[in-house]
Parts: sequence; structure tokens; C-alpha cells
Amino acid sequence: MLDPALSTSFTARLDAVAKETEALLDGLLAAGPESGEIARPKRLLDAMRYASLGGGKRFRPFLVVESAALFDVPRAQGLLAGAALECIHCYSLVHDDLPAMDNDDLRRGRPTAHKAFDEATAILTGDALLTFAFDILSRPQVHPDAGVRSELVNLLARASGIGGMAGGQMLDLAAEGRFEGAPKSFSEDDVRVLQAMKTGALLRFGCIAGATLGRASAGQREALDRYGVAIGRAFQIADDLLDVEGDAATVGKSTGKDAAAGKATMVRILGVAGAKAKLAELVAESEAALAPFGARAATLITAAKFVAYRSS
Repeated sequence: MLDPALSTSFTARLDAVAKETEALLDGLLAAGPESGEIARPKRLLDAMRYASLGGGKRFRPFLVVESAALFDVPRAQGLLAGAALECIHCYSLVHDDLPAMDNDDLRRGRPTAHKAFDEATAILTGDALLTFAFDILSRPQVHPDAGVRSELVNLLARASGIGGMAGGQMLDLAAEGRFEGAPKSFSEDDVRVLQAMKTGALLRFGCIAGATLGRASAGQREALDRYGVAIGRAFQIADDLLDVEGDAATVGKSTGKDAAAGKATMVRILGVAGAKAKLAELVAESEAALAPFGARAATLITAAKFVAYRSS
């Protein structure tokens, strides 16, 4: 569990990034068209703002900002890269909630985008947030070196696409038996791969983005990569446990749906006790990965514990 003193300090840092990310996205999603744009349709813009503002811990941008801070990267650069990552995350939630996917009515304690607007608008909202992420990430304000920006765009595209989040979502649907010829059962290794893609890839990008912005050495980059892999796995297992043990009011979304849908989760494979033991192992792995950074990595170490023991 988190030490109360550490928890207070960590929460203050997390909240600060959340507020800065909120303000940044609010400005980026303003009503007027930017250079090169013809117009911003109000309904689509309203839906994008609904899906991305006013909720969420902004943990992914937090990882970008804190990993970049290890290399003294200007905070404004980390926040912009984090905002791009958050747009990808928010798009994924909008599409995940659609009737054809997870069919959820509740997200962050309020109606999902397709309930607040309509299905067609929700689909376009996800499309627009996805592409807007790369608009943000390619801007000179993210980094003065175009090569660094290009690398970030490439990394985020791969974390989001067929070999990352989208591919992981496809594996998740297959695990539910949605398609003819889908596997009848998933092993622990199968679930690990699925979750590393569906959830872990974006969290891992959050850590690697900081290293990329900071022009980290190969060893430093590898350390943050290992940390990102461990924290990604821990995040999903904690999420799976919340679906079993949490309540909708606290979690902010429907619970108890994984078992009903036959989803492949570590809780289903290992049981609750086994999943909690695996979670503890991953927290230890994440802390060990950051050893090269010494005391400078204290906040990221606390972040791993926060992920594992959160209540929502």
C-alpha cells in the first residue's frame, strides 16, 4: 500500500499535471479553426470536448511529464506530448464504449459519448481525436528537432495501431468468442500479450516519450522501457480486479462486465489471489527497472504503487 505521506505528495503532482493537461486540451479544442483548417463543426467539437475534458486522472500525460523530467525536459514539451497521448486514450474510450464493442452506458461517472450524442457522432469523435493527437505531436512546440518529433509520431502510431492498442482490442474481442474460429481458451501468455497491446502499449509510450524528448542514452531508454512494460501490465491487472471487487459509483464505469462477457483476464486465469500476487511482483519489477535513476525516480516508483492499489 502507499504510505500516506507519499500518497499526498504524489496525488498533488498527479493533480497538477491533470489540471495543466485539462487547460491545454481546452485551449487546443477551442472553437475557432487553426491554420490550414476550413472550419470546426460545432457538434463534432462539442463531442470531442465532452469526451476529453472534465474527467480522468490524466495518468498517461503524467508518465510523459515525469519521465521527461528525469532529463530536465521543459515541462511545456512534456505536457504537449502528454496531451497528444491523452487524445489517443480518449478516442479509444469513446470507441470501446460503442454498442458494437463493450456497449457501455457509463464512463467517468456520466453517460458515454454515444449516449450523450449519438453513435455516428461518437464514431467521428474517436476518429477526430485520433488524428488530432498526431496534429499536436507534430508541432514544433513539442520539440525543436523535427527528428525527435518524427520519432514520437512513429512511436505513438505503433503503440496505437495494429501492433498496439487496436490490435490488442481485436485480440480482446476474439477472446470473447466474437468471431468464427476464435480460440476457445486463452493461456496466461496469451492474456499477457493481449493486455500488453490493448492497455500496456500506450502506458509504455508515456515512459518512452519522456526518454525520447530527453534524448536519453540507450541504457536510460531501456530502463524506462522495462518500467513502462511492468507498469502497463500492473495497470491492466488492477483494472481487472476493480471490475471484480469495485463498485460502479467509485470506479466511474460499469463493473462485473468482464466475467459476463467472457473476457480473457489475469483474474480469470489466476484467480483474485493469484492476480494480486502478480500485481505485487510487477510493482517490484517496475521499481527495480528505475534503479539507474536513483532518487530522481521516486515519483515514478510511487506511480507504480498508485496504479496497483488505486480504487478507481
